[in-house]
Amino acid sequence: MTDQSALAGLDVSRETMDRLKTYAALLEKWNPAINLVAPSTLSSLWTRHFQDSAQIFDLSPKEVGKWCDMGAGGGFPGLIVAILAHERDPDRNTICIESDMRKATFLRTVVRETGVKASIISERIEAVAPSGADVVSARALASLAELLGYADRHLKPGGVGVFLKGENYRAEVEEALEKWQFELDTYPSKTNPNAVVLKIGDLERA
Repeated sequence: MTDQSALAGLDVSRETMDRLKTYAALLEKWNPAINLVAPSTLSSLWTRHFQDSAQIFDLSPKEVGKWCDMGAGGGFPGLIVAILAHERDPDRNTICIESDMRKATFLRTVVRETGVKASIISERIEAVAPSGADVVSARALASLAELLGYADRHLKPGGVGVFLKGENYRAEVEEALEKWQFELDTYPSKTNPNAVVLKIGDLERA
């Protein structure tokens, strides 16, 4: 599948597509040295990583002042959100937290080369000062129960968490409900029939 067809449903402009292509080229260049994504997934980069991350953009609230991506890794979903927001919501501030210094350096390189608005914080999530974010996100980082602990630290009151999860998400939700109370909306993944996007609001400790 080509990059254009993979992202056809997102109605991205030529400028946004150019930024995504810049990101893809940097990732392919850096990946052999620091393993940003599994090498086996590079051939399906646009669907497996880019489109998968992009689907959460439209699930977030319409007005977002600050978006915090926790454990950003190679930039998914945080940098995809930042690239899409550059044109659609230019006042949005995207924060990517990534403790691995080499990955954080890569993320800063992508931000510089694409010209998007994003801050890279290279510390552990629990050590970063509370972000007061409207939205927090994470992909392939930790169990939902652990993610909600991070979210509770970095969300402002009334904020929402948006998390990409695999086929075991039901068990993770049940485990999380032992420690947390929350409103949950579940959306089928657009890229994986066994995966979902969880949108969580009204988060409180049980």
